[in-house]
Amino acid sequence: MKITQRIRALTLGLSLALAAVAAPMAMAGEMGSMHMDKTVMVGGAAMYPSKNIIQNAVNSKDHTTLVAAVKAAGLVDTLSGPGPFTVFAPTNEAFAALPAGTVETLLKPENKATLTKILTYHVVPGNITSADLLKDIKQGGGKATLKTVEGDSLTFSKDAKGVAITDDKGNVAHVTIANVKQSNGEIHVIDKVLMP
Repeated sequence: MKITQRIRALTLGLSLALAAVAAPMAMAGEMGSMHMDKTVMVGGAAMYPSKNIIQNAVNSKDHTTLVAAVKAAGLVDTLSGPGPFTVFAPTNEAFAALPAGTVETLLKPENKATLTKILTYHVVPGNITSADLLKDIKQGGGKATLKTVEGDSLTFSKDAKGVAITDDKGNVAHVTIANVKQSNGEIHVIDKVLMP
């Protein structure tokens, strides 16, 4: 009996000792990952790194037009998928700056192909941070070109306002909030709608 009790006590002691060592290590690992992937506020809502692009975007009050457009284009499943994708997300204000009636016209079912072309022009394959963009701009002698999911390219440079994005039409947008980490990529909020 005494041997059995000692074995149980030893087993219990070892289990408690292992738990005491493992718990702080697990917490440190979780805290380290939380530190790396910080939550950013966009449009009055927290953008959680554990959620995907769509799960976060639907909560931003600044991106209701973009979300409506993504739904109308049938891109919800794609942008909820594994990716990774880097999305240059125009704000409601950016859409409002388009010529009168443009958004309403694009949201019509018969214009789905055009809408899809415009939206996928805002998406680049991969997980691209602002540090990546700045490195590419520097290595490119002041410019970097990235191919979009739509197939055309965006040109990136740096100016007094920060990272500038020039579309195929020569319009220039600026990144206003960078590095909004998602579970399936990255979002950079921009102040203009880009046109292929």
